[in-house]
Amino acid sequence: MGAVANMGGELFNGIIADVPFVDVVNTMLDPTIPLTTNEYDQWGNPETSKEAYLYMKSYSPYENIEKKAYPNILATTGLHDSQVQYFEPAKWVPKLRDLKTNNSVIFLRTNMDYGHGGASGRFDYLKEDALRYAFLLKLEGITK
Repeated sequence: MGAVANMGGELFNGIIADVPFVDVVNTMLDPTIPLTTNEYDQWGNPETSKEAYLYMKSYSPYENIEKKAYPNILATTGLHDSQVQYFEPAKWVPKLRDLKTNNSVIFLRTNMDYGHGGASGRFDYLKEDALRYAFLLKLEGITK
């Protein structure tokens, strides 16, 4: 959804970016992050392949944020996510806020207990769904 926000954000009133992989280049350049080296077979290693590096940089959401209007965004992450580290959306959101040229809202929700899959309690997932629906309904002016 990060690439969507950069390339066609004007088409949307709101975007929900659940655990977004938005810092592709920096993550793929750090072999100490879990799962990074496993992805080299599919994506290439940007440290050893200039072609892979340039391709990743061409669409990496964090690398391509620019001064322009962005849609309203709800980004979510989990502190214990082993697949998309919490710091990716945590640095993406402030950069978006700093460079956006409109009055859109850009929220970051970091769940301090969950990982990549979100809530695992019997009813906890409903709270996450409620947050998403509340965000979207509020954008459309539906408050009751």
